[in-house]
Amino acid sequence: MLIRKGYNISMDSFYTEQQKILSQTARDFSLTELAPKSSEIDDNEHFPIEQFQALSNLGFTGLTIDSKFGGEDGNYVDMMVVIEEIAAVCGSTSTVLITHVSLASQTINRFGNEHQKSHWLPDLSKGKKIAAFSLSEPQNGSDALGLNTNIEKIDEKNYILNGNKIFTTNGEVADVFIVFCTSNKQAGYKGVTALIVDKNTEGLSIIPQHGKMGMRGSSTAEIVFNNCKIPTENRLLNEGDGYSIALKILDSSRIMIAAQCVGIAKGSLNAAINYSKQRQTFNKPISQHQSIAFTLADMATELDASRLMTWRAARLHDEKLSYSKEAAMAKLYSSEVSGRIVNKALQIHGGTGYFKPSIVERMYRDQRVTEIYEGTSEIQRLVISRSLLN
Repeated sequence: MLIRKGYNISMDSFYTEQQKILSQTARDFSLTELAPKSSEIDDNEHFPIEQFQALSNLGFTGLTIDSKFGGEDGNYVDMMVVIEEIAAVCGSTSTVLITHVSLASQTINRFGNEHQKSHWLPDLSKGKKIAAFSLSEPQNGSDALGLNTNIEKIDEKNYILNGNKIFTTNGEVADVFIVFCTSNKQAGYKGVTALIVDKNTEGLSIIPQHGKMGMRGSSTAEIVFNNCKIPTENRLLNEGDGYSIALKILDSSRIMIAAQCVGIAKGSLNAAINYSKQRQTFNKPISQHQSIAFTLADMATELDASRLMTWRAARLHDEKLSYSKEAAMAKLYSSEVSGRIVNKALQIHGGTGYFKPSIVERMYRDQRVTEIYEGTSEIQRLVISRSLLN
Protein backbone atom coordinates (compact mmCIF):
# COMPACT_ATOMS: atom_id res chain seq x y z
CA MET A 1 0.00 0.00 0.00
CA LEU A 2 1.24 3.46 -0.86
CA ILE A 3 1.92 5.84 1.98
CA ARG A 4 1.79 9.60 1.96
CA LYS A 5 5.51 10.15 2.30
CA GLY A 6 6.27 9.30 -1.32
CA TYR A 7 7.81 11.43 -4.00
CA ASN A 8 5.42 14.09 -5.33
CA ILE A 9 6.71 16.91 -7.51
CA SER A 10 5.45 20.36 -6.66
CA MET A 11 3.48 21.72 -9.62
CA ASP A 12 2.35 24.83 -7.77
CA SER A 13 3.57 27.14 -10.52
CA PHE A 14 1.62 25.15 -13.11
CA TYR A 15 -1.62 24.17 -11.38
CA THR A 16 -4.45 26.46 -10.34
CA GLU A 17 -5.80 26.38 -6.80
CA GLN A 18 -8.72 24.31 -8.05
CA GLN A 19 -6.34 21.80 -9.63
CA LYS A 20 -4.33 21.51 -6.41
CA ILE A 21 -7.56 20.74 -4.57
CA LEU A 22 -8.57 18.20 -7.24
CA SER A 23 -5.17 16.54 -6.97
CA GLN A 24 -5.35 16.31 -3.18
CA THR A 25 -8.94 15.07 -3.27
CA ALA A 26 -8.05 12.37 -5.79
CA ARG A 27 -4.97 11.40 -3.77
CA ASP A 28 -6.93 11.11 -0.53
CA PHE A 29 -9.59 9.02 -2.28
CA SER A 30 -6.98 6.77 -3.84
CA LEU A 31 -5.16 6.13 -0.57
CA THR A 32 -8.29 5.51 1.50
CA GLU A 33 -10.74 3.95 -0.97
CA LEU A 34 -8.58 2.37 -3.67
CA ALA A 35 -5.38 1.21 -2.01
CA PRO A 36 -7.05 -1.35 0.31
CA LYS A 37 -8.95 -2.86 -2.65
CA SER A 38 -6.52 -2.58 -5.55
CA SER A 39 -4.97 -6.05 -5.16
CA GLU A 40 -8.38 -7.69 -4.80
CA ILE A 41 -9.63 -5.86 -7.91
CA ASP A 42 -6.66 -7.21 -9.84
CA ASP A 43 -6.64 -10.75 -8.45
CA ASN A 44 -10.36 -11.35 -9.03
CA GLU A 45 -10.75 -9.35 -12.26
CA HIS A 46 -13.35 -7.45 -10.28
CA PHE A 47 -14.86 -4.40 -11.97
CA PRO A 48 -14.50 -1.60 -9.36
CA ILE A 49 -18.16 -0.61 -9.33
CA GLU A 50 -18.11 0.67 -5.74
CA GLN A 51 -15.08 2.81 -6.49
CA PHE A 52 -16.67 4.04 -9.72
CA GLN A 53 -19.73 5.16 -7.77
CA ALA A 54 -17.49 6.91 -5.25
CA LEU A 55 -15.74 8.70 -8.13
CA SER A 56 -19.13 9.86 -9.37
CA ASN A 57 -19.90 11.27 -5.92
CA LEU A 58 -16.73 13.36 -6.23
CA GLY A 59 -17.86 14.65 -9.64
CA PHE A 60 -15.07 12.87 -11.52
CA THR A 61 -17.31 10.83 -13.84
CA GLY A 62 -18.47 14.03 -15.49
CA LEU A 63 -15.42 16.19 -14.85
CA THR A 64 -14.90 17.42 -18.43
CA ILE A 65 -18.59 17.38 -19.42
CA ASP A 66 -20.66 20.55 -19.82
CA SER A 67 -22.54 21.52 -16.65
CA LYS A 68 -25.65 22.04 -18.78
CA PHE A 69 -25.74 18.27 -19.11
CA GLY A 70 -24.78 17.34 -15.56
CA GLY A 71 -21.01 17.69 -15.82
CA GLU A 72 -18.47 19.81 -13.98
CA ASP A 73 -17.13 22.05 -16.80
CA GLY A 74 -13.60 20.88 -16.01
CA ASN A 75 -10.72 21.05 -18.46
CA TYR A 76 -8.09 18.52 -19.46
CA VAL A 77 -5.49 19.67 -16.94
CA ASP A 78 -8.16 19.10 -14.27
CA MET A 79 -8.68 15.58 -15.55
CA MET A 80 -4.94 15.01 -15.88
CA VAL A 81 -4.26 15.62 -12.19
CA VAL A 82 -7.14 13.34 -11.17
CA ILE A 83 -6.07 10.47 -13.44
CA GLU A 84 -2.47 10.69 -12.23
CA GLU A 85 -3.45 10.23 -8.59
CA ILE A 86 -5.84 7.35 -9.30
CA ALA A 87 -3.39 5.53 -11.56
CA ALA A 88 -0.67 5.86 -8.90
CA VAL A 89 -2.70 3.39 -6.83
CA CYS A 90 -4.97 1.41 -9.18
CA GLY A 91 -4.39 1.23 -12.92
CA SER A 92 -7.65 -0.62 -13.55
CA THR A 93 -9.80 2.08 -11.97
CA SER A 94 -8.00 4.80 -13.92
CA THR A 95 -8.66 2.89 -17.16
CA VAL A 96 -12.36 2.59 -16.34
CA LEU A 97 -12.58 6.33 -15.68
CA ILE A 98 -10.61 7.35 -18.80
CA THR A 99 -12.80 5.18 -21.02
CA HIS A 100 -16.01 6.43 -19.47
CA VAL A 101 -15.13 10.13 -19.53
CA SER A 102 -12.50 11.03 -22.10
CA LEU A 103 -13.41 8.46 -24.73
CA ALA A 104 -17.12 7.65 -24.69
CA SER A 105 -18.87 10.49 -22.81
CA GLN A 106 -16.61 13.08 -24.37
CA THR A 107 -17.55 11.85 -27.85
CA ILE A 108 -21.18 12.70 -27.16
CA ASN A 109 -20.23 15.93 -25.39
CA ARG A 110 -18.18 17.16 -28.36
CA PHE A 111 -20.07 15.77 -31.33
CA GLY A 112 -23.61 15.11 -30.18
CA ASN A 113 -26.55 17.37 -30.96
CA GLU A 114 -28.63 18.96 -28.22
CA HIS A 115 -31.09 16.09 -28.11
CA GLN A 116 -28.33 13.47 -27.88
CA LYS A 117 -26.52 15.37 -25.15
CA SER A 118 -29.69 15.92 -23.14
CA HIS A 119 -30.70 12.29 -23.46
CA TRP A 120 -27.39 10.55 -22.70
CA LEU A 121 -25.02 12.83 -20.81
CA PRO A 122 -26.84 13.54 -17.51
CA ASP A 123 -26.82 9.87 -16.45
CA LEU A 124 -23.26 9.37 -17.73
CA SER A 125 -21.99 12.49 -15.98
CA LYS A 126 -23.50 11.39 -12.67
CA GLY A 127 -22.23 7.84 -13.01
CA LYS A 128 -25.73 6.39 -13.16
CA LYS A 129 -24.76 4.75 -16.43
CA ILE A 130 -21.39 3.54 -17.68
CA ALA A 131 -20.06 4.20 -21.19
CA ALA A 132 -17.78 2.24 -23.52
CA PHE A 133 -15.96 3.03 -26.77
CA SER A 134 -16.12 0.30 -29.43
CA LEU A 135 -13.57 0.77 -32.19
CA SER A 136 -11.22 -2.25 -32.40
CA GLU A 137 -12.15 -5.31 -34.44
CA PRO A 138 -10.56 -8.77 -34.73
CA GLN A 139 -8.71 -8.02 -37.97
CA ASN A 140 -7.91 -4.32 -37.98
CA GLY A 141 -5.19 -3.93 -35.30
CA SER A 142 -3.41 -0.60 -35.64
CA ASP A 143 -5.50 0.13 -38.73
CA ALA A 144 -8.21 1.00 -36.25
CA LEU A 145 -10.53 2.45 -38.87
CA GLY A 146 -10.29 -0.40 -41.39
CA LEU A 147 -13.72 -1.52 -40.24
CA ASN A 148 -15.94 -4.44 -41.22
CA THR A 149 -18.78 -3.70 -38.79
CA ASN A 150 -21.40 -2.14 -41.05
CA ILE A 151 -24.70 -0.33 -41.12
CA GLU A 152 -27.39 -0.35 -43.75
CA LYS A 153 -30.24 2.14 -43.79
CA ILE A 154 -33.56 0.30 -43.96
CA ASP A 155 -35.72 3.42 -43.88
CA GLU A 156 -35.39 7.10 -43.02
CA LYS A 157 -35.50 6.39 -39.29
CA ASN A 158 -33.45 3.22 -38.81
CA TYR A 159 -30.20 1.42 -39.59
CA ILE A 160 -29.39 -2.26 -39.32
CA LEU A 161 -26.02 -2.81 -37.61
CA ASN A 162 -23.98 -6.00 -38.04
CA GLY A 163 -20.48 -6.98 -36.99
CA ASN A 164 -18.38 -7.39 -33.89
CA LYS A 165 -15.92 -5.44 -31.78
CA ILE A 166 -13.18 -6.71 -29.49
CA PHE A 167 -11.17 -5.29 -26.60
CA THR A 168 -14.04 -2.97 -25.61
CA THR A 169 -13.06 -1.54 -22.22
CA ASN A 170 -16.03 -1.33 -19.82
CA GLY A 171 -17.80 -3.56 -22.34
CA GLU A 172 -19.14 -6.13 -19.89
CA VAL A 173 -20.83 -3.50 -17.69
CA ALA A 174 -21.54 -0.64 -20.09
CA ASP A 175 -25.00 0.82 -20.58
CA VAL A 176 -24.00 2.91 -23.60
CA PHE A 177 -21.60 2.16 -26.46
CA ILE A 178 -19.99 4.52 -28.95
CA VAL A 179 -19.71 2.30 -32.02
CA PHE A 180 -17.71 3.00 -35.17
CA CYS A 181 -18.88 1.23 -38.31
CA THR A 182 -18.89 1.63 -42.06
CA SER A 183 -21.81 2.69 -44.19
CA ASN A 184 -19.74 2.34 -47.38
CA LYS A 185 -16.78 -0.08 -47.34
CA GLN A 186 -15.59 1.07 -50.77
CA ALA A 187 -15.32 4.64 -49.53
CA GLY A 188 -12.66 3.65 -47.01
CA TYR A 189 -12.24 6.10 -44.15
CA LYS A 190 -14.83 8.38 -45.75
CA GLY A 191 -17.46 5.73 -45.16
CA VAL A 192 -16.95 5.51 -41.38
CA THR A 193 -19.93 6.49 -39.23
CA ALA A 194 -20.29 6.82 -35.44
CA LEU A 195 -23.37 5.66 -33.54
CA ILE A 196 -24.63 5.71 -29.96
CA VAL A 197 -25.92 2.24 -29.11
CA ASP A 198 -27.93 1.25 -26.05
CA LYS A 199 -26.94 -2.04 -24.40
CA ASN A 200 -30.59 -3.19 -24.44
CA THR A 201 -30.73 -3.12 -28.24
CA GLU A 202 -32.17 -6.38 -29.56
CA GLY A 203 -29.47 -8.46 -31.24
CA LEU A 204 -26.60 -7.00 -29.18
CA SER A 205 -24.65 -9.57 -27.21
CA ILE A 206 -21.64 -9.24 -24.92
CA ILE A 207 -18.89 -11.84 -24.61
CA PRO A 208 -16.52 -11.13 -21.68
CA GLN A 209 -12.79 -11.36 -22.48
CA HIS A 210 -10.87 -12.59 -19.45
CA GLY A 211 -7.23 -13.41 -18.86
CA LYS A 212 -5.57 -10.04 -19.42
CA MET A 213 -1.99 -9.62 -18.20
CA GLY A 214 -2.80 -6.35 -16.45
CA MET A 215 -5.57 -3.79 -15.94
CA ARG A 216 -7.52 -6.85 -14.90
CA GLY A 217 -10.29 -4.95 -13.13
CA SER A 218 -11.18 -2.95 -16.24
CA SER A 219 -13.85 -5.13 -17.82
CA THR A 220 -13.05 -6.03 -21.43
CA ALA A 221 -15.49 -7.64 -23.84
CA GLU A 222 -16.32 -8.58 -27.39
CA ILE A 223 -19.51 -6.89 -28.57
CA VAL A 224 -21.54 -8.67 -31.26
CA PHE A 225 -24.20 -6.90 -33.34
CA ASN A 226 -26.66 -9.19 -35.10
CA ASN A 227 -29.20 -7.26 -37.14
CA CYS A 228 -29.44 -4.56 -34.48
CA LYS A 229 -31.95 -1.86 -35.34
CA ILE A 230 -30.41 1.52 -34.48
CA PRO A 231 -32.37 4.77 -34.84
CA THR A 232 -30.78 7.22 -37.25
CA GLU A 233 -31.20 9.83 -34.52
CA ASN A 234 -28.42 7.98 -32.66
CA ARG A 235 -25.91 8.85 -35.39
CA LEU A 236 -23.24 11.37 -34.38
CA LEU A 237 -22.98 14.11 -37.01
CA ASN A 238 -23.37 12.79 -40.58
CA GLU A 239 -22.65 9.53 -42.31
CA GLY A 240 -18.94 9.49 -43.11
CA ASP A 241 -17.97 11.77 -40.21
CA GLY A 242 -16.93 8.88 -37.95
CA TYR A 243 -13.30 8.92 -39.06
CA SER A 244 -12.85 12.55 -38.08
CA ILE A 245 -14.68 11.99 -34.79
CA ALA A 246 -12.51 9.00 -33.87
CA LEU A 247 -9.22 10.74 -34.68
CA LYS A 248 -10.12 13.83 -32.66
CA ILE A 249 -11.25 11.81 -29.64
CA LEU A 250 -8.18 9.56 -29.74
CA ASP A 251 -5.95 12.64 -29.98
CA SER A 252 -7.42 14.17 -26.84
CA SER A 253 -7.74 10.94 -24.90
CA ARG A 254 -4.05 10.16 -25.45
CA ILE A 255 -3.40 12.98 -23.01
CA MET A 256 -5.27 11.00 -20.37
CA ILE A 257 -3.32 7.83 -21.15
CA ALA A 258 -0.14 9.87 -20.72
CA ALA A 259 -1.47 11.05 -17.34
CA GLN A 260 -2.21 7.45 -16.44
CA CYS A 261 1.38 6.54 -17.28
CA VAL A 262 2.65 9.38 -15.10
CA GLY A 263 0.54 7.99 -12.26
CA ILE A 264 1.78 4.42 -12.67
CA ALA A 265 5.36 5.69 -12.77
CA LYS A 266 4.82 7.82 -9.68
CA GLY A 267 3.26 4.95 -7.74
CA SER A 268 6.18 2.72 -8.68
CA LEU A 269 8.76 5.34 -7.74
CA ASN A 270 7.07 5.96 -4.40
CA ALA A 271 7.07 2.24 -3.69
CA ALA A 272 10.77 2.00 -4.63
CA ILE A 273 11.71 4.96 -2.41
CA ASN A 274 9.81 3.58 0.56
CA TYR A 275 11.21 0.08 0.12
CA SER A 276 14.76 1.32 -0.35
CA LYS A 277 14.59 3.14 2.99
CA GLN A 278 13.38 0.02 4.80
CA ARG A 279 15.39 -2.76 3.17
CA GLN A 280 18.91 -3.14 4.55
CA THR A 281 22.02 -4.76 3.13
CA PHE A 282 25.54 -4.53 4.49
CA ASN A 283 24.18 -2.89 7.66
CA LYS A 284 22.52 0.07 6.00
CA PRO A 285 19.36 0.90 4.02
CA ILE A 286 19.83 0.18 0.32
CA SER A 287 18.84 3.80 -0.41
CA GLN A 288 22.29 4.70 0.93
CA HIS A 289 24.01 2.68 -1.76
CA GLN A 290 24.93 5.05 -4.56
CA SER A 291 23.74 2.72 -7.31
CA ILE A 292 20.22 2.69 -5.82
CA ALA A 293 20.22 6.43 -5.06
CA PHE A 294 21.30 7.26 -8.63
CA THR A 295 18.67 4.92 -10.06
CA LEU A 296 15.99 6.72 -8.06
CA ALA A 297 17.34 10.04 -9.32
CA ASP A 298 17.05 8.90 -12.93
CA MET A 299 13.52 7.62 -12.33
CA ALA A 300 12.44 10.95 -10.79
CA THR A 301 13.97 12.93 -13.64
CA GLU A 302 12.18 10.96 -16.34
CA LEU A 303 8.93 11.10 -14.39
CA ASP A 304 9.10 14.90 -14.15
CA ALA A 305 9.79 15.18 -17.87
CA SER A 306 6.80 12.99 -18.76
CA ARG A 307 4.50 14.94 -16.43
CA LEU A 308 5.56 18.24 -17.98
CA MET A 309 5.01 16.90 -21.50
CA THR A 310 1.55 15.72 -20.49
CA TRP A 311 0.74 19.06 -18.88
CA ARG A 312 1.85 20.87 -22.05
CA ALA A 313 -0.46 18.76 -24.24
CA ALA A 314 -3.36 19.27 -21.82
CA ARG A 315 -2.80 23.03 -21.71
CA LEU A 316 -2.67 23.26 -25.51
CA HIS A 317 -5.96 21.36 -25.63
CA ASP A 318 -7.55 23.65 -23.05
CA GLU A 319 -6.30 26.76 -24.88
CA LYS A 320 -7.89 25.40 -28.08
CA LEU A 321 -4.51 25.31 -29.82
CA SER A 322 -3.11 22.52 -31.98
CA TYR A 323 -2.08 19.61 -29.76
CA SER A 324 -2.10 16.42 -31.87
CA LYS A 325 1.69 16.12 -32.10
CA GLU A 326 2.19 17.07 -28.46
CA ALA A 327 -0.45 14.55 -27.31
CA ALA A 328 1.26 11.81 -29.32
CA MET A 329 4.63 12.83 -27.86
CA ALA A 330 3.25 12.79 -24.32
CA LYS A 331 1.63 9.40 -24.80
CA LEU A 332 4.70 7.89 -26.46
CA TYR A 333 7.23 9.24 -23.99
CA SER A 334 5.16 8.74 -20.83
CA SER A 335 4.21 5.16 -21.69
CA GLU A 336 7.79 4.16 -22.43
CA VAL A 337 9.13 6.07 -19.41
CA SER A 338 6.61 4.37 -17.14
CA GLY A 339 7.87 1.04 -18.46
CA ARG A 340 11.44 1.92 -17.55
CA ILE A 341 10.48 3.27 -14.13
CA VAL A 342 8.33 0.27 -13.20
CA ASN A 343 11.09 -2.06 -14.36
CA LYS A 344 13.65 -0.27 -12.19
CA ALA A 345 11.25 -0.21 -9.24
CA LEU A 346 10.83 -3.96 -9.48
CA GLN A 347 14.60 -4.40 -9.71
CA ILE A 348 15.06 -2.34 -6.53
CA HIS A 349 12.53 -4.57 -4.77
CA GLY A 350 14.42 -7.67 -5.92
CA GLY A 351 12.66 -10.96 -5.30
CA THR A 352 10.06 -9.28 -3.10
CA GLY A 353 8.87 -7.22 -6.06
CA TYR A 354 8.40 -10.32 -8.21
CA PHE A 355 5.68 -11.75 -5.95
CA LYS A 356 2.17 -10.64 -5.10
CA PRO A 357 0.97 -8.59 -3.30
CA SER A 358 3.82 -6.26 -4.23
CA ILE A 359 2.39 -3.13 -5.83
CA VAL A 360 5.24 -3.04 -8.35
CA GLU A 361 4.40 -6.58 -9.52
CA ARG A 362 0.90 -5.37 -10.40
CA MET A 363 2.09 -2.10 -11.90
CA TYR A 364 4.65 -3.96 -14.02
CA ARG A 365 1.74 -5.86 -15.61
CA ASP A 366 -0.61 -2.87 -15.77
CA GLN A 367 1.92 -0.61 -17.46
CA ARG A 368 2.56 -2.81 -20.48
CA VAL A 369 -0.73 -2.13 -22.23
CA THR A 370 -0.15 1.64 -22.17
CA GLU A 371 2.31 1.16 -25.03
CA ILE A 372 -0.43 -0.61 -27.02
CA TYR A 373 -3.91 0.85 -26.49
CA GLU A 374 -5.18 4.13 -27.92
CA GLY A 375 -2.45 3.85 -30.53
CA THR A 376 0.71 1.77 -30.19
CA SER A 377 4.06 3.47 -29.75
CA GLU A 378 4.63 2.89 -33.45
CA ILE A 379 1.44 4.78 -34.31
CA GLN A 380 2.51 7.67 -32.05
CA ARG A 381 5.82 7.86 -33.90
CA LEU A 382 3.87 7.91 -37.17
CA VAL A 383 1.73 10.81 -35.96
CA ILE A 384 4.78 12.74 -34.76
CA SER A 385 6.88 12.14 -37.86
CA ARG A 386 4.05 13.15 -40.19
CA SER A 387 3.65 16.37 -38.26
CA LEU A 388 7.36 17.05 -38.60
CA LEU A 389 7.65 16.19 -42.30
CA ASN A 390 4.40 17.50 -43.77
